[in-house]
Amino acid sequence: MAVLKARIRALLRRKFFQEENRRIREQLLRTELEATEARAARELAETRAVLVEELERKNKELEAFSYSISHDLRAPLRSINGFSKILLEEYAGKVDVTGQAYLHRVCEAAKRMGELIDDLLELSRVGRAELRRGHVDLSALAGKVTAELQRATPDRPVRVLVPGGMVADADRSLVQVVLENLLGNAWKFTTGVPEPVIEFGALKRDGVVTYFVRDNGAGFDMTCAGKLFTPFQRLHSEAQFPGTGIGLATVHRIVERHGGRVWAEAAVKGGATFFWTLPPGGPPHRPR
Repeated sequence: MAVLKARIRALLRRKFFQEENRRIREQLLRTELEATEARAARELAETRAVLVEELERKNKELEAFSYSISHDLRAPLRSINGFSKILLEEYAGKVDVTGQAYLHRVCEAAKRMGELIDDLLELSRVGRAELRRGHVDLSALAGKVTAELQRATPDRPVRVLVPGGMVADADRSLVQVVLENLLGNAWKFTTGVPEPVIEFGALKRDGVVTYFVRDNGAGFDMTCAGKLFTPFQRLHSEAQFPGTGIGLATVHRIVERHGGRVWAEAAVKGGATFFWTLPPGGPPHRPR
């Protein structure tokens, strides 16, 4: 009996030591994990601080670049355009027809450069502007944009369909830029169509409210759709439809900042439809 008791005590002591060793190992492991997590958190905070500082520096550089573009580049452009016009108006008798044609081309090039600068500044601005969401009456905003288009080209009888009651949770000024670009494109690409029709509306796709601008204009080849939202990419020649190729890139950036996505469906000479979503207060994501 004494031998049995001694064996039981030995087994109990061994079990106790095993449990104590396991507890100590677990405690050491927890301590090591906590130290690792704390170290990782410190490194992450330091990395984030460095990235924020770098981002702020880049934003200041971008602002300085934008200022330089808007001021330093505009001055010589104004001089080029202004003196070219003076030559055309005051020295027309001393410049032959060929020379006048060259001066007209200089004026047109200066004008196009000015438009390009404006569009680049707009693209930069929408990427940096603070997002101020609120209740936006899209129907009223679209009506305002189309009224401006009609005033600019009163000789064009374009039929515009804009139903009432379309609203969104969005930044009003940025969404106005979206509508100006998309409705402006529809207006431009229906030039030459006998009965141009432009429609702005909303529908539900997979349960998501999706807005669209549809036209019956020139359209485009869907195999080139991947280029649409890249700056300076154009699917039509300058002679056919003038432009800088930055408008759709601006639309893409604004919609992306709202957490939505934008895409298009079209056919050559069969019109085009641009779709986009504006999730209410959703985090930004990359369009698929």
